[in-house]
Amino acid sequence: LIPEITQQSSGINAEYGGAGEDIFHYFFKVAWHGESEALNIIGSGENIVPTIHVKDLGNIMVSVADARPKTRYIVAVDDSMNSMTEIITCISKNLGTGNVMNISREEALLIPEITQRVFDILSVNLRLEGTWIKEGAKFEWVSETGLLENIGAVVDEYKRTRGLLPIRLCVLGPPASGKSLVASQLCQHYKLHHLKIADIIHQAIDKLEKQAARAESEEGEEDDEGAQQAQETLDLLNESKQENNDRYEDQYIIQFFMEKLMSMPCQNQGFVLDGFPKTYNQAKELFGNKEEPEDEEAPRLEYNEKLMPEVVVSLDADDEFLKKRIMNLPESVVAGTHNTEDLFLKRLAEFRSINTDDQTVLNYFDELEVHPEHIDIAADSSSNMSQVVEKIVKTVGKPRNYGPTEEERLELQRIAMEKAIKKEALEKMELQRKEEEERKETKRRKDEWSARVKEVKEQEEEVLQAQSYPLRNYLMKHVMPTLNQGLIEVCKVRPEDAIDYLAEYLFEHNPQVD
Repeated sequence: LIPEITQQSSGINAEYGGAGEDIFHYFFKVAWHGESEALNIIGSGENIVPTIHVKDLGNIMVSVADARPKTRYIVAVDDSMNSMTEIITCISKNLGTGNVMNISREEALLIPEITQRVFDILSVNLRLEGTWIKEGAKFEWVSETGLLENIGAVVDEYKRTRGLLPIRLCVLGPPASGKSLVASQLCQHYKLHHLKIADIIHQAIDKLEKQAARAESEEGEEDDEGAQQAQETLDLLNESKQENNDRYEDQYIIQFFMEKLMSMPCQNQGFVLDGFPKTYNQAKELFGNKEEPEDEEAPRLEYNEKLMPEVVVSLDADDEFLKKRIMNLPESVVAGTHNTEDLFLKRLAEFRSINTDDQTVLNYFDELEVHPEHIDIAADSSSNMSQVVEKIVKTVGKPRNYGPTEEERLELQRIAMEKAIKKEALEKMELQRKEEEERKETKRRKDEWSARVKEVKEQEEEVLQAQSYPLRNYLMKHVMPTLNQGLIEVCKVRPEDAIDYLAEYLFEHNPQVD
């Protein structure tokens, strides 16, 4: 009976919850990434899709095994009767951009992640009621009212079971300490969102301007109040900027940051705060918990868990090191930026002045037991501060996302292959270099040996020649004259035995030498 229930529920029911939301996983994944402007709804989306939480399905199967009901087939569904449009819209609002769009059934089948089974289940249009479950099954429901009513818990299950928890980082330090360089590399490694003050302000102003512009268009009639509020906010911002030496007040900047940090992309993947907050009060306003706990007995946290960075990094360096770093920058890089000598010294002095009191931004994190990690950037000898990044990565740990996409995997394979080919070529060149050096060394040693052997021979010949001088002199004086006369006599007489004749001659004419 249990296999029949499993087959029946798998055939027409869309299971969800934790890692079991394979039917809706494509939509959860696309919404979590936030790269698509809208989630796809197959067809008109008006069809009713029966659903059940995977844990409730397991409890039903246990109840059936215990009770052994007489009915052969049991419908395992929750109380919801939601259309596909309602389900996909709910997922989009609670995990993605909140936008949806309809696509044709043919277009849906072209999406690799939508398998035939997923397509068939999402195409059903059935209003089912679990009669026996209400009457005969005895268990505690996890999601009796359905996906829409329990979307918060389901999204939390989805993130936790798949390890898709956001990584929240904050990189602080004096001007020219390399905050943006380090932050950008961390964002690339962990696929996080890089939050810089200038970008946040620009995005917020741009958003307000677009909202305010709707008031002048025909489409903006329904949102006339929102457009009017946006325009009023813009007016206040411009007034504040004029009164504060072309700078926005902290309250507006903190509001922009808070809206960005609470956005779905930052809450899904995480973020890296680049050089903000700068002061104790800014940090307290940005991360402070302004909401009362749902459970009255639960202790109230002093900070907002959704916004508070889990790792805070302070890039430390003395003024001389920072000045030298700025002075070594090319003129073309410095021109037109805030890294000119005057502006840099002004920013550095300002940074030092606000970080001398007890209430510094680093003290704020220390008070909340989020102790900053201090890194001396002067000890990093790499060109792109990779050693600093490696230290931070070691502290943060592994990425918490889906990992590389297919295109990224292919790119990583290509890069790895190029590195392997380059490494092999370098190793081959190194081997050839070593062989050439060994050949030259061998030739040098051989030539050196040959030269030494020749030198030894010459020395031996000189010694022998020196030793042979007395004997030569004796022979030339006493032997050679008699021998020459004997040979002449042999030539004149022509005896039959020339050797014997010569011997007799030498004995007869041997000079007596004392």
